[in-house]
Order: sequence, then C-alpha cells, then structure tokens
Amino acid sequence: MKVLVACEFSGIVRTEFEKIGHDALSCDLLPTEIPGSHYQGDVKDILYFEKWDLIIAHPPCTYLCNSGVPHLYTQKGRWELMRAGAEFFKRFLELKCRKIAVENPIPHKYALEIIGRKYDQKIQPYQFGHPESKATCLWLKGLPKLEETENVKSEMQKLPKNQQQRIYHLPPGKDRAKLRSKTFTGIAKAMAEQWG
Repeated sequence: MKVLVACEFSGIVRTEFEKIGHDALSCDLLPTEIPGSHYQGDVKDILYFEKWDLIIAHPPCTYLCNSGVPHLYTQKGRWELMRAGAEFFKRFLELKCRKIAVENPIPHKYALEIIGRKYDQKIQPYQFGHPESKATCLWLKGLPKLEETENVKSEMQKLPKNQQQRIYHLPPGKDRAKLRSKTFTGIAKAMAEQWG
C-alpha cells in the first residue's frame, strides 16, 4: 500500500508502516529524524502527483487548538493565521483518497467552523501503552476508529501530574513545538497494524 504521512518530520508513523512492508513516505518542511523515505518540502509538491492508498496528515495545530484561543485576541495577525491553518487542514479532508486520517489536538470552535466538521475520535497515549495524557483527535475517512492496544491509565494515575502530562509541562524553548508534535510510538504502531 502507498502511504503518505504528511507534516511529519519525526518519521515515527512512516517507520511503523515501513516495518510491516508498506511503501510509506513522510513529508515535512523539516528533515526527517529517522532515516527512511522522506520528502523535505511542501506537501503540495507531492500530494496530487501520486496516487496514495492512505494519507495520514498531522497539520500544524498552533492556531487551531483550544490552548491558542486567548492569543487570537491578543496577538496581531493570529486570526488570519488561524484561517489559513484551518483551510490547510480542511484540504486534507477533501482529498480524493479513499482512506484519510487527519490528526490534531482538540480544536477551538473558530477552527471547526472552517474545517466543517467535528473529529470522529479522541484518543489518549495511555490507551496505547504510554503512561501519559495528551488528547489527540482523529478525523477519519474510509477508516475504522483506532482500537486501544494497551490501556495503562491506572498506572499513569499513580504518577505525579507533571509526568502524566509530560508534554503539556515541557519548558519553553526552541524545540518545545517539535517535541509536542511527535506521535507516540504506540499510536503509530496501532495506525500501521489497524489501517495498513
């Protein structure tokens, strides 16, 4: 199966599909962190020139997620950036591909108005073997909802809050956004095994 993992620099999702024999390609403006098939550049360069069997997209969430709402009112230009981000997100849902998954944190209502529909599923890393909490939403087309593979919620709840929500509590810094955008390996593996 030909799989495109759009807006992924980490290579985590791509690698899980490659492990089970799929022809997977990741694409991002940044270089890949894990060696493998990766196109460094604008996803629009390759999106329409190949026939993809499955597209998994991780569009930037900076202007779309709930945590960014206060900044819409305090930082000049944020509304325009939010609209552009939501339109970019929506394009993935409108592609003529039979199987599509678009992943993002919980979106705010302004982004949802542009995207046009609510997510189909909300998952947590602790459902896939990681003792952490970070709500992730999936918009699905032609794909079943992901089934949890290893629920470790009870183990997670025994940890201090800053470990349960490690991603949320990351200190400010130049790599914070990159670290927050990486897919948990347990989720990536479930995507490959259940959708591949």
